[in-house]
Amino acid sequence: MTIKSLGNPFSEKTDLRHGADCGCEGCVSGQGHDKGHVEPHEMSSEQMMERAVESAIVRSVFGQNDIGRRSFMGMIGGTTAAAALASVFPVKQAAAAILDDLGPPEKTDLNIGFVPITCATPIIMAQPLGFYERYGLNAQVIKTAGWAVARDKSLSGEYDASHMLTPMPLAMTLGAGSVAEPYIMPAVENINGQAIVLSNEHLDKRDPKQWKGFTFGVPFEYSMHNFLLRYYVAEFGLDPDVDIQIRVVPPPEMVANLRAGNLDGYLSPDPFNQRAVYEGIGFIHILTKEIWEGHPCCAFAAPLSFAQELPNTYGALLKSIIDATQYASNADNRVEIAEAISPTNYLNQPATVVQQVLTGTYADGLGEVKRVPDRIDFDPFPWHSMGVWILTQMKRWGYIEGDVDYKTVAEQVYLAADAKKVMNDLGYDAPDVTYKSHTIMGKTFDPTTPEAYADSFAIKVN
Repeated sequence: MTIKSLGNPFSEKTDLRHGADCGCEGCVSGQGHDKGHVEPHEMSSEQMMERAVESAIVRSVFGQNDIGRRSFMGMIGGTTAAAALASVFPVKQAAAAILDDLGPPEKTDLNIGFVPITCATPIIMAQPLGFYERYGLNAQVIKTAGWAVARDKSLSGEYDASHMLTPMPLAMTLGAGSVAEPYIMPAVENINGQAIVLSNEHLDKRDPKQWKGFTFGVPFEYSMHNFLLRYYVAEFGLDPDVDIQIRVVPPPEMVANLRAGNLDGYLSPDPFNQRAVYEGIGFIHILTKEIWEGHPCCAFAAPLSFAQELPNTYGALLKSIIDATQYASNADNRVEIAEAISPTNYLNQPATVVQQVLTGTYADGLGEVKRVPDRIDFDPFPWHSMGVWILTQMKRWGYIEGDVDYKTVAEQVYLAADAKKVMNDLGYDAPDVTYKSHTIMGKTFDPTTPEAYADSFAIKVN
């Protein structure tokens, strides 16, 4: 596995793209950044929205006269202009009201990518069950082969927004594994919903200490699957970079590779864990909820520019996703949802397989029928503490190096304030805090001491 050295992602050498309306005096006058310039990845979600409002006000005055706008801003300076705007227009109040009183979407026809797994349930079901239409959107969900493709199509602008793994927008913002591009993640899609599956050839090797030399599949390097597998085997004394092999395998190819003997097992999203049981070639070793109860998996993410340039569309799309996620969280709706997302153009799976995953009543491949209602669950709130934990594992395994401002990165990417606003507007409960401790395999993670936590493990990249 190639380890990418990034250095300090927030050092002065970091060069992320900025727009003509970035707000600093040097940029608006064409002279380059001034000393007070703030890059998008350094702003809070509230600052991002305020900048979008300020830009909209200036554009409403000058229309498409970009030269006039730049001349005005250049003469009086970006800071003075912002103060002048604030004196006559309630910018902060307008920013806070955007998700309260959305205007018509600036763009209604959207392309949203998804990888065909049950973790994408809210994004997928929102089309056949009418959640996008409810908020004035004509969104097409587009099946995508794997995460590298989803990332690249999002970066190229082919997708307006996308189903992503929760570590991906953090990595993309930092430039880990791709060019650095500010991304936002305003909503988690699912919690739990993964498992470790072993080939039936290893029915006698239930102890992970027996897995030396095994080859495991994960769907992407920057995934909870990779980080949970690494955490799990390391707790049993195995170095995941030495004692086992970890290969990136697109989820739809997991079962075929298990059958062919290319993999001894995998930590995969469903329905491919259950599909291995259905095909009679594998068994469920452990659900990931037994490693970390309530861990995040997949999410709704988009480029920061999407929210800045199309705030009404962004707000409508976020409402669609959160509403669908809350609908999916009701166990009474799971059979209906399974029927809606199983067809060829979505998951392309037998409905009985998808139902076993969503309802939590399933065959484990070892002769038992399990009943675990929250085998997969749906909670849209993007806890900042979850983002911090993911960053500690990226640091632990060498995906990022140097000093990392864990709190800043998590808060810039995981837009908990936006999620809370929409959840409350839709009548759903949302937490009043964004950090909490988490328990992973019996050990408590304190998000206030991330550096010490990352350094505390005996097995890590040295």
